[in-house]
Amino acid sequence: MSRKSWRNRCSTGCAGLLLLGGVASAQDPSSPAVPPSTGSGELSAVLRQSMHEQNARIAEMRSQLAAQNAQIEAMKRELASQQADYRALRRAVGLDTLDQQRAGNIRAGGPGASALPMPAGDATTDAAGQTPDRPVGQAPERDERPPAVAPIFNQPGVLTPRGKLVVEPSYQFGYSSADRVALIGYTVIPAILIGLIDARQVKTTTQTGAVALRYGLSNRLEMELRIPYVYGHTDTISREIFTGSATDKVFTSSGHGIGDIEATARYQLNDGGADRPYYVGWLRFKSRTGRDPFEVTTDCVNRCVQNATGTGLPLQLPTGSGFYSLQPGVTWLYPSDPVVFFGNLSYLHNFPRHNVSRTVLLGGKEPLGTVRVGDIADVSIGMGLALNDKASISIGYDQSFVGITKQNGKTVPGSAKSVLGTLLIGGSYRFSDKRSMNFTLGVGVTRDTPDATVTVRMPMTY
Repeated sequence: MSRKSWRNRCSTGCAGLLLLGGVASAQDPSSPAVPPSTGSGELSAVLRQSMHEQNARIAEMRSQLAAQNAQIEAMKRELASQQADYRALRRAVGLDTLDQQRAGNIRAGGPGASALPMPAGDATTDAAGQTPDRPVGQAPERDERPPAVAPIFNQPGVLTPRGKLVVEPSYQFGYSSADRVALIGYTVIPAILIGLIDARQVKTTTQTGAVALRYGLSNRLEMELRIPYVYGHTDTISREIFTGSATDKVFTSSGHGIGDIEATARYQLNDGGADRPYYVGWLRFKSRTGRDPFEVTTDCVNRCVQNATGTGLPLQLPTGSGFYSLQPGVTWLYPSDPVVFFGNLSYLHNFPRHNVSRTVLLGGKEPLGTVRVGDIADVSIGMGLALNDKASISIGYDQSFVGITKQNGKTVPGSAKSVLGTLLIGGSYRFSDKRSMNFTLGVGVTRDTPDATVTVRMPMTY
């Protein structure tokens, strides 16, 4: 074969191989589709655009990954807080001690290993020692009742739960003293009196034993019935000067019996809470079942019998007021950790009595006509502090404004408006969930208020 023919054949074969390689390259999907006419400058621009798009996608994925990492960290912190609360709850209810006993018995392999089994459904940790992501137990119900404080007022703030009966026996001791000097006559010169000086000192002791029954019709409504038994004792010490008397004379009177029975309805008006006040509205009705002042026998004004002193004072003390009364009011409580502020606002209306007459010693009946005693507006405020889960103390102040007494539409001689102010200090101790004891000391801060009042209550829940 000549050299020229061999060269032609070789050129033809190489061209065929190049043609087959171009076809295969065109059919390969992985090879980039670059137009044959694309130059080196255009190819670089395409590659730069592709790299820019890839970098944008990578940046977006990194931002999404950072957001997901932040959410995971927040969930880890929340899980750690829940685990801390759960461990504190376990320590509070004593489950940690029980688990330690179980672990000790299992490690010892003694007979106690089977005495404290761990139920499968009660496991609190998994095989890796981690707390499982499932709720344990049941969440406590939200208590919508006002907080309990040491009661120092007559109207409690915490209502009786639905279907529960509270029996509250109580005892109250009150003492008051008053001095009175009456000057009857005329003066010739200053410091010289011609007439009568009547000096009196009155000491009154009152003891009241009562039983209160409270029943919860619902979690917001309760009814109360209070039945008191009253014992009173009064000593009136007097000396009349310029009448030949140089010694003190004592006039004593006492009385005891059932007092005025009361019925009260209380209703919680709203749902309070932390830094939100509770309001309890109530309505009290007082009967006149006790012996009233018009039923007791009164000493005659003049010395009419041997045992009488002519003082005009009752020979027996009444055990009731003698008037029907209706008293609406509202009690509020404002929790502000660690104290609870509370107070009362009420108005007592006394209904008048008609055709009233009183009994006078050896004088029969003395008609008085229509008698109306003054109404009473009362306001009180206090604060309570819990010392621990069983004991609490309270301090407060109660003030009452008493109106004048009228007879047949006219003011009774000597009757005037008065203000009664009492400083109250109380404490409470809870023996159990169903029994507690409350103590209250009242100190009079005005002249018309009893000097000291001590009240002891012991509510029992059934």
